[in-house]
Amino acid sequence: MVYLKFVLNDKRLKEDNLYPVVIRVTHNRNNTTISTGIRVSANDWDKILGQVKRTNPNFQLLNKKLTELHLKVQKVALQLEDNNEFSFENLKEGLIDKPKVIQRSLTFNEYAKQIIQEFKEVKRTGNAVVYQTAVNRLEQFCGHSKLKFTEINFTLLDNFSRHLTVKGLKPNSIGNYFRSIRAIYNKAIKAKLVDRSFYPFTEISIKTARTAKRAITIDDLAKLSKLELRPNSKEWHARNYFFLSFNLIGISFTDLVYLKPENIVKGRVVYRRRKTKKEYSIKLTTMAQQLLCLYRQTGKYLLPVLSARIEEDSTDSKKVIQQFIKTTNKWLSRTGKQVQIENLTTYVSRHTWATTAKRLGYSNELIAEALGHEYGNKITNIYLDTFDQSVVDEVNERIVKLIE
Repeated sequence: MVYLKFVLNDKRLKEDNLYPVVIRVTHNRNNTTISTGIRVSANDWDKILGQVKRTNPNFQLLNKKLTELHLKVQKVALQLEDNNEFSFENLKEGLIDKPKVIQRSLTFNEYAKQIIQEFKEVKRTGNAVVYQTAVNRLEQFCGHSKLKFTEINFTLLDNFSRHLTVKGLKPNSIGNYFRSIRAIYNKAIKAKLVDRSFYPFTEISIKTARTAKRAITIDDLAKLSKLELRPNSKEWHARNYFFLSFNLIGISFTDLVYLKPENIVKGRVVYRRRKTKKEYSIKLTTMAQQLLCLYRQTGKYLLPVLSARIEEDSTDSKKVIQQFIKTTNKWLSRTGKQVQIENLTTYVSRHTWATTAKRLGYSNELIAEALGHEYGNKITNIYLDTFDQSVVDEVNERIVKLIE
């Protein structure tokens, strides 16, 4: 039989002249004490009743806490006795509050699948693809698709990171996978699928490496522009798309593909970027107008890439655009090598526009606004005046004229 009693440990006087209250546990004439976390003066303690006297201004709250602790210790002790497992060590271990797993039927993979489907339903196909790729990688590493949230711990993630590094993945790619997995886990915590105490990313460092410079020089652009290419060849089309992007301040190829006739308003290209939802208004340069005239058609889009039958921002449209960019990069690379330009890709147009503007002496603030980026602190940036649109138009025209 286990006996419990609250006593004042008057042999351990603290600096504030208060004594700790402990609960004495007796079993088979042996005893131990368990701290209650409560300290009171000797005058405020009732030895006979084993409780705090009314002389203490917080006597009600303190006695309530003691009662709750008594019930807790009693419950654990009775359970251990019923199972013939009672010992002071087991009792103290049983009193430790362990994080509770909130029981749900959804595994990490099942919940991730739900999130990815939700992305697709709201036309955020890019996010869906990124998340799916990360989940696929994690599934391959674990060897199964029934991963529990509580199984995703520091050890697993650390081994996963090492595995990806050995496979030759770059830090930025690994970082993208980990950010996606972390985002899914955070959503699961908010959805009460797993307790926050199991959160595994506290000690995980998600590294990002600075990307290599992708810009080319104005001389390179001029050589590329003057290179003789057979009209309507793959190289010819790839170069046209590259320079169209460059003339539109490095518009992404995804946004370029989605441009429609109604995006041309009074000699300007007005569109909302797919990635950031930010609206752009770019004055059409002479070169941009000429390039668009080459692809003038009666279809839904300005460029002949997407079929009008394909739903916008769907998985199918994403696949078509990815293949278009991949193919364009292949022909750009081959074309660039003809004029000693290495690693020429669709993304080089945006980097080159920004670098050229910087070399011409334009400020980082102006370049950032032209590209649609925040510059400096986002909070203080709210109070800054934006540049007049004509200033951005002037910068773009000056840059483009350098290659005419």
